[in-house]
Amino acid sequence: MFNFNSWRHKPLLYFKTVTFSPISQNPLPLSLYFCTNTSHSTSFAVSYLIHNFGFSPQSANKLCSTHRVKFKTNQKPDSVLNFFKNHGFSNTQLHNMITKAPWLLSCDPIKRVLPKFQFFLSNGASNSDIVDFVSKNPVVLYASMNQMVPTYELVYRFLKSHKDTIACVNQCSSFFGDRVVPHNITLLIENGVTDSNIARMLQRRSKIFNRRGILKVVGELKDLGFNPSKSGFSIALLAKITVNKTLWKEKVDAFKKWGWSDQDVLEAFRRQPHCMLTSIDKINLVMTFWVNQLGWDAMALVKGSAILLLSLEKRIIPRAQVVQYLLKKVLHWSQWSFRRSLQL
Repeated sequence: MFNFNSWRHKPLLYFKTVTFSPISQNPLPLSLYFCTNTSHSTSFAVSYLIHNFGFSPQSANKLCSTHRVKFKTNQKPDSVLNFFKNHGFSNTQLHNMITKAPWLLSCDPIKRVLPKFQFFLSNGASNSDIVDFVSKNPVVLYASMNQMVPTYELVYRFLKSHKDTIACVNQCSSFFGDRVVPHNITLLIENGVTDSNIARMLQRRSKIFNRRGILKVVGELKDLGFNPSKSGFSIALLAKITVNKTLWKEKVDAFKKWGWSDQDVLEAFRRQPHCMLTSIDKINLVMTFWVNQLGWDAMALVKGSAILLLSLEKRIIPRAQVVQYLLKKVLHWSQWSFRRSLQL
């Protein structure tokens, strides 16, 4: 790492050092090097990123302009880096963090970062836990304590586990800093969604709580007959929010190629909403086996859409082989009895 302390009061020495630095394979114009020791704070920040983290001039300029990174001396960024190193962050982790959140170099770590570390420690996180999830998701440090604490406590109410609550950060880095999260949770509660359903969604895909327009989706699902107090509601909400309109239509078309109508797709979705989270490839593989190899009616899977969740190799094919053996023994088996056996 380049040592800025050695040239803090030696502008000429700084010019010579950076000119011949092995990191500077694409040297900047001389005018930029001269201005880095002047009042041009943005240019100084650009030079700091280049020589401390190995960014290209283009990348450093983009980071500084996009995130408004400005400092006139190395005192502030050096203190930030030392703070994180003293808390166990490696050089590689710091590089990744600054790439995602270069504004950290301009912050006061004692006021901005330390209270968050202390908060997570007080809620059961270890030092290594903090280093791990903060290095992966430094955006969590952007939120104020006034935003983070109430959201954390609200989520903990449903998950009843500090480990699971912190895991929400790893799914969505801005989770504790987005005001829409508690707003969406409140909307779900007001619309009759049970605590267990909310907990299930937080564990499986906490990102959906950062989405706008969640109330509209809840209304659509109610119109389709979904009961917010039932477990299927949370899966249906996940499907409607995470599967975009284009992909949803492609999945509907995949079912229709096997003779289903739009109403059949809706009935299958109501019976087992997870079927719309199944990939198109999986839909076609199961249908091909069911229709072409077993010779059974694709319509039977409208009411048995839960079969689409099962493993073709580990569950469906082995049981089909048993059924075929029983059929040879003249036992009375049908596609409906086989469908029921798969769900046992």
